[in-house]
Amino acid sequence: MLLEVTLEPNPILHKKGRDLKVAELNTPEIKKLIKGMVETMYVKDGVGIAAPQVGQSLQLCVIAKKFSPLNNEEDLILINPVWKKMSISKAWDVEGCLSVPMIYGEVKRYTKIKVQALNQHGDKIEFDVKDFPARIIQHEVDHLNGVLFIEKARKLQKIKSSEQEL
Repeated sequence: MLLEVTLEPNPILHKKGRDLKVAELNTPEIKKLIKGMVETMYVKDGVGIAAPQVGQSLQLCVIAKKFSPLNNEEDLILINPVWKKMSISKAWDVEGCLSVPMIYGEVKRYTKIKVQALNQHGDKIEFDVKDFPARIIQHEVDHLNGVLFIEKARKLQKIKSSEQEL
């Protein structure tokens, strides 16, 4: 089920989402939300999507399977994720966001991080990730904490609607 993408300046995008309890993960509502988020991410050509981007103030995000450091066969579902830097190395790169359409800017992010979260089954997962997948996770976790990339970006640019979205 395709979900409506919440757009800036909606206040939910600037609010820290609440943690999900393990017991909630088996509810039809959360299962339906995850399925809808995955479908919406792909239809909108995103590489990740966070619950606040579909109007839910929850600590839940999805990373496209192509960029999953665990298993490229399935999308990475992160519940209550936290990350910490694994090196001091940072890099600038261009980012965009489904909730801030047609705006792009350069954001400096850590190049290697360790992620701790629950998966959709409530199991604890922990993994190291680097480069573009690490950038995606940092971007999505920012969403869960009420931070948009435009608050960290330099050289913001608006593209014309005829150009392709990332």
